[in-house]
Amino acid sequence: MTAKEYGDKKSPAIMLLHGGGLAWWNYRDAAKALEDRCHVVIPALDGHADSDRPFTSIEDNAAELIKYIDENFGGKLCFIGGLSLGGQILLEMLSQRRNICGTAFIESAAVLPSKLTAAMLPPSIAASYGLIKKQWFAKAQFRSLRIKDDLYEDYYRDSCRISKADMTAFLTANQRYSLKDSISLTEAELYIIYGTREIPQIKRSAELIHKAVPHSKLLPMKDLYHGQFSINSGNDYAKEVCHALDKNQAQA
Repeated sequence: MTAKEYGDKKSPAIMLLHGGGLAWWNYRDAAKALEDRCHVVIPALDGHADSDRPFTSIEDNAAELIKYIDENFGGKLCFIGGLSLGGQILLEMLSQRRNICGTAFIESAAVLPSKLTAAMLPPSIAASYGLIKKQWFAKAQFRSLRIKDDLYEDYYRDSCRISKADMTAFLTANQRYSLKDSISLTEAELYIIYGTREIPQIKRSAELIHKAVPHSKLLPMKDLYHGQFSINSGNDYAKEVCHALDKNQAQA
């Protein structure tokens, strides 16, 4: 596993799991804001730019990350955050290991499977994959994400590094993922974040996660679209992380 790291390795370690089709720069602003307090680790998700493994499943990627935490951080972190696909992988980590972290931020994670969308993705990607390296197509895709303009070059570079097989695999897995019953056993202080302008599937998913984990907290972000909180408002995201960490420490 490869990872981008910020901060002193002697500081408390936290992990951030980027969104599908993105990379470490998803959390660059947040990581810079947190590096004086934390050792920030941003792994490359399987099948993405800089990853040393193809994408097989959300469950496999979660198990691999748990193993990485076991081998490098004594089996538990004080905080893990995840966006979209990264949020689904984090949910799976919490399901596989109830005490993998003290606090978790799940942002914009879908847990209502769409069989129709999943079935349509492979032929759609097969038809459009050759356009990924075309600037006009990449710019149109980037604009649809509604993330800040200065990330375009990072987005274009790393999108071009994702294979058709991996893109098909992780996008299909994203549409097929559903919560495991064991998520209800998590010991993490769980915050569920979504933008109020996201598609209804994400809001309903947030409510479903909240129902499955009664001690969790819903954090709707007013007037934000998918992923905009951590990507476009990294400093605000970092403040929420610090607030959650301080609260957890006070309760310890």
